[in-house]
Amino acid sequence: MVSINLCLRGVSLATTVITSKLPAGAPLLTIEETGCCIVGAGPAGVMLALLLARRGVDVTLLEAHRDFEREFRGNTLNPAALETLARFGLVAELLKLDHAKVRRFVLQETGGRRETFADFSRLRSPYPYVMMLQQARFLEVVVAEAERYPNFRLVMGARVRELVEEGGVVRGVRYGAGDGVHEVRAGLTVGTDGRFSRLRKLAGLEPEVSGSPMDVFWFNLPRLPDDPEGAGAVFRFGRGSLMVMMDHSDHWQVGYIIPKGHYARLKERGLPALRRSVAALAPELGARVETLEDWGQGSLLPVDSDRLRRWHKPGLLLLGDAAHVVSPVGGVGINLAIEDAVVAGNVLADPLLKGNIRERHLRSVQRRRSLSVRVVQYAQNVAQRHVVMDALSREEPFELPRLLRLLLRTPLLRDVPTRLIAYGGWPAGLE
Repeated sequence: MVSINLCLRGVSLATTVITSKLPAGAPLLTIEETGCCIVGAGPAGVMLALLLARRGVDVTLLEAHRDFEREFRGNTLNPAALETLARFGLVAELLKLDHAKVRRFVLQETGGRRETFADFSRLRSPYPYVMMLQQARFLEVVVAEAERYPNFRLVMGARVRELVEEGGVVRGVRYGAGDGVHEVRAGLTVGTDGRFSRLRKLAGLEPEVSGSPMDVFWFNLPRLPDDPEGAGAVFRFGRGSLMVMMDHSDHWQVGYIIPKGHYARLKERGLPALRRSVAALAPELGARVETLEDWGQGSLLPVDSDRLRRWHKPGLLLLGDAAHVVSPVGGVGINLAIEDAVVAGNVLADPLLKGNIRERHLRSVQRRRSLSVRVVQYAQNVAQRHVVMDALSREEPFELPRLLRLLLRTPLLRDVPTRLIAYGGWPAGLE
């Protein structure tokens, strides 16, 4: 036990803390107290921080990286997310940024015949499209709005080392920064630190793993001014191959889909073979495939799917990918994360303000969100196993199953994929 200074919003007090778990030579420099400590400044983290801060809760948001720049992160903002952001007046700000609007997701068979499987233009929404926007820009806009509130604090470059627990209740975290180790004590700690969540591991929360039969190799190709607008969000099926192109206004984000664990085989065949396959799937790219000259220009995404049995323990709640990893099919990960944040904000703001947060409140968040997550994951698994893997396992030209084609043309059923992608089944809604 050692006595150190407690730094509480600029006020120094004396306190006693246990530092026996800290690495040698790393003194505990400060202790901060806050209402809610959120670990991970991804979509769920920044949105929850904003929602709580505007309700008057003291919020500290910790981000392990020193900036928001990432390659090949999810870049889709779906109608439900845009409707939520509109409540803060942020959509107009986002529309000023370089972006693209995708109004349909399309399946293209080997022979070129197309079938729309999600048509957002039929939604009764002021935003009947998916906005393609670099995630870093989105996060910056939300953080800038949160910083308008004096009870919000963001710490970049803060790598969480351990949970602070007392009597089986999580009371905060200790994190390393450039100048040493710091501690944040909070009425509630929320982990929004992604699919490789540090807090999930520290808390010992075990997931149910449903797995995925595929991986994705992502890379970028130049976009030319005369490229057809309808080329984006088209899943292109070839002979034993499958690819999607996502319109990012100034470039194409290309996802080349391969069977799970086949990345080594892809590399063995070499970049020339990959370029030929991409050119065959998307002839309009022409010679641009030659700009892919090194494997380092791309990034392998091992596709996983899991969800925690329990998203919480006393004093701790996990949201977004930290609670449920989803496949990139449909581009719904950011939407689910934001919906998690909306529900958590609705449920937790008042108990946090009153200082009486209980595990029943955390159970309520999971109960309200888990069915939507399960439905989305089930739909993704069906698409992966009965469409994606069917396409990748055959050498002859691929055609959509007749039953799927019929479903996509039946008025009542054709909108099911659209609503799953747009709303995760149903919107949470701010209260």
